[in-house]
Amino acid sequence: MDTQAWYGSLATMYGSAAAVITDAPDGRVLLVKPNYRDHWSLPGGILEQGEPPSAGCFREVEEEIGLVLPAGRLLTVAWTAPDGERPRPIVSFLFDGGILSGADAGRIRLQEEELDDWRFVAPEEFGRYLPPFLVGRVRAAVTARSTGVPAYVEAEAPPA
Repeated sequence: MDTQAWYGSLATMYGSAAAVITDAPDGRVLLVKPNYRDHWSLPGGILEQGEPPSAGCFREVEEEIGLVLPAGRLLTVAWTAPDGERPRPIVSFLFDGGILSGADAGRIRLQEEELDDWRFVAPEEFGRYLPPFLVGRVRAAVTARSTGVPAYVEAEAPPA
C-alpha cells in the first residue's frame, strides 16, 4: 500500500479555536469586533499547521487581547460545512478562558491590526452581535461550562 497516496486521499478540514471568557461564572461573555467583518466574535482564530487546538486558542487570545490565560477545558466542538469561499469544512474548538475580574479586564490590549473593540455581552444579547451560526455554538459552550458536559454542534455553512 502506498501510504502517501492513502493519506493524500483522506478528507481534510480547517481548524479554529476560541475562548469563552466571562466576567462572572454564568455572566456576560467577552466578544471582540474584528475590523475585517461586520459581526463580532470570540477571541481566537485559525490554527496553524500541526498546532494543537488548545495551544492555538490561547496563542490567539494572547495575540488578540494581550492576556496570557491558562488553557481551560474543552467546552464545544463545532463542525461547519464548506461554503463558496471555504472549500473544506471547518472544525472549531471552544475552550474555557476563565473569569476576568474588573482589574483583569482593564489589562485587555486589542491587536489593533485586526480588532476595533471588545465588550462583555449577556447571553440573551448574543443575537445582536454574533452571526446565527455562532450564536448556537457560544450558547452551547456557556451551557457546557455550567454543566461540565462538552457539546458538539453541527452546522451548515453560513450564508455567503
